[in-house]
Amino acid sequence: QVQLVESGGGLVQAGGSLRLSCAASGRTFSSRAMGWFRQAPGKEREFVAAISWSGGSTFYADSVKGRFTISRDNAKNTVYLQMGSLKPEDTAVYYCAARTITYASRKYDEYAYWGQGTQVTVSS
Repeated sequence: QVQLVESGGGLVQAGGSLRLSCAASGRTFSSRAMGWFRQAPGKEREFVAAISWSGGSTFYADSVKGRFTISRDNAKNTVYLQMGSLKPEDTAVYYCAARTITYASRKYDEYAYWGQGTQVTVSS
């Protein structure tokens, strides 16, 4: 079993930055691909970014490419999402997710474990 706890959300002005963290329990973190997803009110959950077990492969949604960076520290069992040049349309609850295998995916139904989410609000 894997437990994921997100932190780092908050209120920020447009153009600002935030760094989200996701701390994972368990000894298998380094063998799992990780992802970030988000869900805005009235909208479906959408893919944001994903990273392979080693960090060697990363994927991004077109809407965040060039503004967000996903990274991981396997020694700390933590995955990060550095968000920059934030826009009001980035406002959502951001979720961390873990796969059971090493390869990253853009598909939310391929992730077995989810955190409780952290709210990010970008004001205009």
